[in-house]
Amino acid sequence: MNKIKISAVSYTNTKPFIYGIEHSAVLSQIDLSLDMPSDCAGKVIDGTVDLGLIPVAAIPHVPNANIISDYCIGSVGAVNSVFIFSTVPAEQIRTVKLDRESRTSNNLAKVLLKFHFKQEVQFKAEADAVTDAIVLIGDRTFGKKGEYAYVYDMGEEWMKFTGLPFVYAAWVANKEIPEAFVNEFNAALKLGLESRAEVIKNLPENPVFDLEDYLMHKLDFELTDKKRTALNLFLSYIERL
Repeated sequence: MNKIKISAVSYTNTKPFIYGIEHSAVLSQIDLSLDMPSDCAGKVIDGTVDLGLIPVAAIPHVPNANIISDYCIGSVGAVNSVFIFSTVPAEQIRTVKLDRESRTSNNLAKVLLKFHFKQEVQFKAEADAVTDAIVLIGDRTFGKKGEYAYVYDMGEEWMKFTGLPFVYAAWVANKEIPEAFVNEFNAALKLGLESRAEVIKNLPENPVFDLEDYLMHKLDFELTDKKRTALNLFLSYIERL
């Protein structure tokens, strides 16, 4: 069998998944690359890889998209790594600089600002843009909350808005993946999640961020029915932007 090409995000939030893959027999069946979220999506969309842990906002752009795993990157409320950081309160935000690394978080910010905070906002992508607020995700947010006057955790704001959890990224294939492999892959991801204490031991210490709380409590990795409902609702809001 040809190796299955996989792209995964290289952030701390995926370390348990990578640990499980690297400590299971499934590793011999795959060709794994680690990328930023937007590159994961691009590779799945253009067929460079067969399967990726991609931002969910990219799913409508994937040919023959199929979520193949029981696991995801999600949260039930605050996630502590997906933020709108602002110099003014939400009701005064008029300009926002988007994060180049994620489609989902940018779209979630747009959805929340329009439908939750009910603001008409101009979005900018230029790295040197001066704006009221910025979207920032992943490891680059660690320890940053104290640097801004107003901090909006988008997992928490989505929960306030909808009463639902959120899915940031899911394992999405662009072709049919053999069921036997899917079962082995799910088992590998489960192994990684069950090994989070070991994963945390091997991470560099971060004096400004609680990695244990983040990986054990803030992130919620099971792709539950409620998360699937939230995912469909989020995609429907994107269509209305």
